[in-house]
Amino acid sequence: MIELAPPDGRDGVVEVRHLTKRFGSVLAVDDLSFQVMPGRVTGFLGPNGAGKTTTLRMLLGLVQPTSGNATVGGVTYDRLTHPLQRVGAALEATGFHSGRTARDHLRVMATAASVPTSRADQLLGELGLADAARRRVGGFSLGMRQRLALAAAMLGDPPVLLLDEPANGLDPEGIAWLRGFLRHLAGQGRTILVSSHLLSEVQQSVDDVLIIARGKLIRQASLAELEGGAAVVVRSPTADQLAAALTREGFTVNPQGDGVLRVAAAESGVVGAVAFRSGIEVHELRRDENDLEAIFLSLTGDAASAPATGAAAPVSEVTR
Repeated sequence: MIELAPPDGRDGVVEVRHLTKRFGSVLAVDDLSFQVMPGRVTGFLGPNGAGKTTTLRMLLGLVQPTSGNATVGGVTYDRLTHPLQRVGAALEATGFHSGRTARDHLRVMATAASVPTSRADQLLGELGLADAARRRVGGFSLGMRQRLALAAAMLGDPPVLLLDEPANGLDPEGIAWLRGFLRHLAGQGRTILVSSHLLSEVQQSVDDVLIIARGKLIRQASLAELEGGAAVVVRSPTADQLAAALTREGFTVNPQGDGVLRVAAAESGVVGAVAFRSGIEVHELRRDENDLEAIFLSLTGDAASAPATGAAAPVSEVTR
């Protein structure tokens, strides 16, 4: 494995400042500003057509901004020395030569980036592709291609990873593996930015969320802050007593019938503690996942349905 110096100061900070991009009459990204910090997994969220992919492409120098800039460690991508060893990116799982094996694909990339070719075999093992190393990529499933794209992003052992919909095509086991892998990488102090159009897809692995719609920043917060606006569902054979106990603690409680209470802006552990102290039996206690998704939709709904400034036609695929 290539040994990199740990991120020093702002080396791992991804920063977007007043970033704007127009494609003709379509305003894909609109004065967007945010920071992504090391040691955390940040979910880059928004509906399809929100401008997520365009923003990532501008970070990687693949699309020229109309105005503003995007930097890693205070430097634009085109000025990075040995960029593959500073930023790893997986924007799509289609950039492979179909007749080349997975191992050869990574070895070619490693040679071009002055990375030891032994890194290819190491990554194929770490990402569960060792048995497919000598298979041609043309026969890979979408999930296998996603893993290979992630292996390519990790070739230079970079401190920053930019991933566009990395769970697309993965089965449930693969999604669980991806969550653990991203948490492991963030635990090493790396900066992880993961785009998705589904909050439910990333909420079990991210620390922070960036929510955009129509190219504009709608909300930047920790997941804990966002979840603070969600609710807890609790069911008890003595729901009236539990509702009274929770109300005394200052919670807003809405009875749902059949012994079920919905407790607004609460945490499961706190609601459970109130029930325990009050000697009240609880049969069910969970966060209201649908409510969290509703919060996300409420943040993006109006912006996503509003017409884009100056747009005379629907947003094309390039503005994802």
